[in-house]
Amino acid sequence: MPEELSDLDLKALWRQREVPTIFKPSKPLPVLVKIPYAEGNHDWLRDDRRSKPKWNNQYKAWEIPSAWFDSVIRLTLRRYAEAYVIQLYREQQKCAPACWNAEGFHCECSCMGENHGGGHPGGSWYEVSETFAVSWGVQRYSCRHLRVKKPINGATV
Repeated sequence: MPEELSDLDLKALWRQREVPTIFKPSKPLPVLVKIPYAEGNHDWLRDDRRSKPKWNNQYKAWEIPSAWFDSVIRLTLRRYAEAYVIQLYREQQKCAPACWNAEGFHCECSCMGENHGGGHPGGSWYEVSETFAVSWGVQRYSCRHLRVKKPINGATV
């Protein structure tokens, strides 16, 4: 389940330098990507795209377009095997088959990615429709810690 962040938690998470952090604020603001320093980070993050990432000196992070969100998470997981993803979610939103069968990393429902793209989670879910409608709660920032699953004897965990 999502871990709601206070302002202090968010600042502490942003200051850490070991694990890459991808922060997706509300639109139209750009996504911020904070990765450990390495020569060539600009070109690596650009990944042969036409537009270029921009350095934000205030936040010591790269600014990228929202459209790059999923691909930059994949790129980061390939290079670092883990990343923090901070984004808005709505507290009252429910999970649905649209989430369970989704591709990519963008998840706005209250599972905050726990069920995202993993197929039916089991249990006693009552499926109303592909896009179950509910009232919207207050948007809050939450964090997911994504990690690449490591194979153990040919199986993933």
